[in-house]
Amino acid sequence: MANSWWEIQVLCDAAFDEVVFWRLEKFGCRGTSSQIKGSSCLVSAYLPQQQASLLDLSALSLLIRQDALCVESSPPIVQWHLIGEEDWASSWKVHWKPQEVGDRFLINPAWIAQPKETDRLILTLEPGVAFGTGDHPTTQLCLEALEMRFSDHPQNSVVADIGCGSGILSVGAILLGASRAYAVDTDPLAVKATRENIELNHIDPKRLTVGEGSVEQLEKLISEPVDGLLCNILAEVIIDLIPQWKSIVKPTTWGILSGILLEQAKPVADTLEENGWIVAALWKRGDWCCLNVRRS
Repeated sequence: MANSWWEIQVLCDAAFDEVVFWRLEKFGCRGTSSQIKGSSCLVSAYLPQQQASLLDLSALSLLIRQDALCVESSPPIVQWHLIGEEDWASSWKVHWKPQEVGDRFLINPAWIAQPKETDRLILTLEPGVAFGTGDHPTTQLCLEALEMRFSDHPQNSVVADIGCGSGILSVGAILLGASRAYAVDTDPLAVKATRENIELNHIDPKRLTVGEGSVEQLEKLISEPVDGLLCNILAEVIIDLIPQWKSIVKPTTWGILSGILLEQAKPVADTLEENGWIVAALWKRGDWCCLNVRRS
């Protein structure tokens, strides 16, 4: 089947879905979605066929079951099958509905008409294959932290979004009033998705610049150190990135970091402290946490 995708489905306890999201993201899946019915949750994820063999998928299934044993959750049911490009494009979208996040945001899928009456900031999103639909606890925590950070005089703030995925955080920052945002991701498909979402939200491209790469690309894009850092990726990646931030921050720079399991918070916090940062607050949702940090 040309341009085929693996559709991976995990039926698990609702309380275990965040660990499943984490495991699937670490495996390289794209376009995840979930349906909760009572105490059960069906998580669906998608991966290009060429990126995983049947042996890889069997190993993934074993890891997910081991994760469940570690947290004393009921054994999940894992299954997979191949679908075509068009089927993948529509399968996960069926279950993704408009969602209120925090006090100010409404995440609205691009294929659904915007509500006519709402006092929320409408963030229109077409994530494509990039991570970041507003569905995952880590993304929600970051958006809520942005609300708090930008509650007072955000108009002069310049932010950098490292590992931008769909661009949801940098677009959200602009909607909240940031003057400029710079978004980077090592995945060219994420860069493409972010550019599409800039257009969908009618944002001036001069206010939100996107580039392929990481910190070294940010150094080329910015003219001076930024006021804030946004980083919603895996904890081990954040730990590797922290020492590299010195060239793009100032003494007053703050950061919002997530994609971190609670058990991973200490090594991230230790690395931050070693590099001149202080954890000002830790917000958690389920097994995930968001660190609000500032320069020491």
